[in-house]
Amino acid sequence: MLNDARFPLQESDLLPMSIGAALLGTGGGGNPYIGMLRCRELLRKGATVDILPLDALPDDAWIGEVGGIGAPVVGVEKFEQGEECLRAMRAVEEASGKRMSALICAEIGGANSMEPLLTAMQAGLPVLDGDGMGRAFPEVQMTTFFIYGADAAPAAIADDKGNVVVFRHVQDMYWLERFARDTSVAMGAAAGLAIAPMRMDFVRRTAVPRTMTQALQIGRTVLDARAKRQDVVDRVIATTGATLFFTGKITDIQRRTEGGFARGEALIEGSGDWAGSDGRIAIQNENLVLWVDGKPVIMVPDLIINLDLETGEPLTTEVLRYGQRLAVIGLPVHDMMKTPEAMKVVGPQAFGYPDLKFTPLTLGPMRA
Repeated sequence: MLNDARFPLQESDLLPMSIGAALLGTGGGGNPYIGMLRCRELLRKGATVDILPLDALPDDAWIGEVGGIGAPVVGVEKFEQGEECLRAMRAVEEASGKRMSALICAEIGGANSMEPLLTAMQAGLPVLDGDGMGRAFPEVQMTTFFIYGADAAPAAIADDKGNVVVFRHVQDMYWLERFARDTSVAMGAAAGLAIAPMRMDFVRRTAVPRTMTQALQIGRTVLDARAKRQDVVDRVIATTGATLFFTGKITDIQRRTEGGFARGEALIEGSGDWAGSDGRIAIQNENLVLWVDGKPVIMVPDLIINLDLETGEPLTTEVLRYGQRLAVIGLPVHDMMKTPEAMKVVGPQAFGYPDLKFTPLTLGPMRA
């Protein structure tokens, strides 16, 4: 199944995919567990959805990108109505005069890995095996699609109460982020967003490929390691080529919802090989920078991933708490997120760190 073939999503795929997506979410994108349960209920009621490789559709097919927008911490208490992304997608179809042939994730990381699956089941569409980030990022413009030229309009945002706002004329992706973010705050800091239809030939050039199957493979590795009582963190590192950068215990966690984002930082007291050292992780929905003893060792756009030290469970930022023991691993982002064009949008300077110079991580050895 983990190849370039079309396959129907099965109920047994949902848990491992949600685990893998939480890991790739670098702490953000929202916790995919609730989305996984919603997908499971739809499948049990008879819904189906196929995962397609990027070469499965003709060049002139129209592809929709949908996902949640807001502050992930809000999702702990505020549940979705369930059809926010579907209503937003239908509004985009009406405004553009184009019908979608398939959907794709804005970001494979976190809960937004589940939203296209849910919307596709509701609309009777397939989902493409790829996304626009290879991880999760907090802002609308931070996708390969927008970085490499996707139209900013028409787009639409929908809430749980039935409100739909359509952005028919938007100057660029930054204005779309500003308008959509402000609207999502008015909608309770949780809403569904759909962007303008994209041609399949454009998506094929700009999507990060095979990330749905990547999430599935990572999740299966975690579950297999647990079943065999193996070191889950070690198995994840072996499977992904990630590097272990820190282990320790959270001594303080600060969060605030500001401007439609969850912002804050986690302070970590080192353990094991890092006993006597201190770690600090900056957060804007996702993990942005890891400092060890005041030195930046991983930074965006590379992936900073927190795993429970005992179970290997990926820890999203909204569930971090005092006393948790965790391992911090780093994983290189896809090359399309490291070009000069991309670095202007997703590099450290784009997040307010003008003095940080991005030093890309390298992929470690991978083994089965």
